[in-house]
Amino acid sequence: MRWAIPAALVLATATLTAQAAPDIDTLLDRVSARIADYYKRAQSVVCIEKTTVQALASGFTPSGFARTTESELRVEPEVGDDDGSATNASFVRQVVKVNGKPPREKDKKDRAGCTDPNPLSAEPLAFLLPANREGYRFTTSGFGKGKDRGALVIEFTAANTEGEGKVVEDERGHEGCFNVSIPTPERGRIWVDAINYQVLRLERHLAGIGELRVSFALQRKHNLPNYMTIERHDTTIRYRPIAFTDPDEAMLLPESIETVVIWRNGMESTRRRQEYSEYRRFLTAGRIVK
Repeated sequence: MRWAIPAALVLATATLTAQAAPDIDTLLDRVSARIADYYKRAQSVVCIEKTTVQALASGFTPSGFARTTESELRVEPEVGDDDGSATNASFVRQVVKVNGKPPREKDKKDRAGCTDPNPLSAEPLAFLLPANREGYRFTTSGFGKGKDRGALVIEFTAANTEGEGKVVEDERGHEGCFNVSIPTPERGRIWVDAINYQVLRLERHLAGIGELRVSFALQRKHNLPNYMTIERHDTTIRYRPIAFTDPDEAMLLPESIETVVIWRNGMESTRRRQEYSEYRRFLTAGRIVK
């Protein structure tokens, strides 16, 4: 099969591919600068986050009904004392619907709300800021392939967290729900626009199987095993350009987050999808631009 390609397109692609990727330190500095700028600009943006959580049976087949929540979400950066630049950031959200209806009082404690998103959670790009890179190792693997050939690829690993894993009862008070932390190494990839150094996609996975010991008190109270094993924790985050008007501006903002968590025993495996829409920008008090 033969087809024609415009000469300008061939030249642009060849020029981009021929450019040498910057060294990893330079690349990280450019990426973190764009993230800090993103946090500053995103303070004036709110959106709707739709989260769908499906429990999984063996073979990754759905188990029971999915639960869907909708939240109003914004980014709240933490600013350093020295130069006023962002050192961290969080997602701040307020749930406005549960399965299509306004949340009820019992949703705050009911076990069905165990997977509902927390009001405050870490913004997923914050680990790329200089203050948060300790314990990570970054390398560059050049340009992407296929549809990603216009992106630079950063690979990273995170060492084991010191200490043993922990399982504690849910701090929000949901019956039969738990918060867990497992000291398992992670690995991942970041696709970065080769021209403006904005993050286009982020993937992170466990680099091995994680185990944690359950306290005897929790074993007795909730009939849990003495050890629990997590086999997978895969996350993919995609970003897309969002255009605003009055004044005209485009920002690269989250499009979706896909997370699959597979437990060998003790906990329920889940597939979670978060979708972001209805972006709005607050310019002045009482003025909203869609």
